[in-house]
Amino acid sequence: MHVGVMRLVLSLPGARSLKDRRQVVRSFKERVKGRLGVSIAEVAPLDRMQLAAFGVAVVSNDATVCEAMLGKVVAMADALADALVVDRAVEIVPFGGGGGGVRGGLGAESAELLFDDDDAASEDDEDDDEEG
Repeated sequence: MHVGVMRLVLSLPGARSLKDRRQVVRSFKERVKGRLGVSIAEVAPLDRMQLAAFGVAVVSNDATVCEAMLGKVVAMADALADALVVDRAVEIVPFGGGGGGVRGGLGAESAELLFDDDDAASEDDEDDDEEG
């Protein structure tokens, strides 16, 4: 499993009021969510009229899919008439099987119990069939 995380900062040079700013921010967030299905939230600076920063996250089995989805978000931001991309930072984080690579997550034995449970149940069913 891979988690792609991006911080995206936009300059909003045409925003002369909070209403102008909110319109650009809300429209961008809704468009990204609707078209790409990624998680996006405005993270900071909420008090600066002509700047908006977003946190974007995507989860996939493949790191290249995470990179491609985050790249599509940047492309959508680049296409905005009322905003300019001034900064972005991307990180793709791999996690081990069953979340074993997550600090505070399941230990290897616990993960095996959870994810191998279906296999154990089907083996028990096969044993019951042989006895009957």
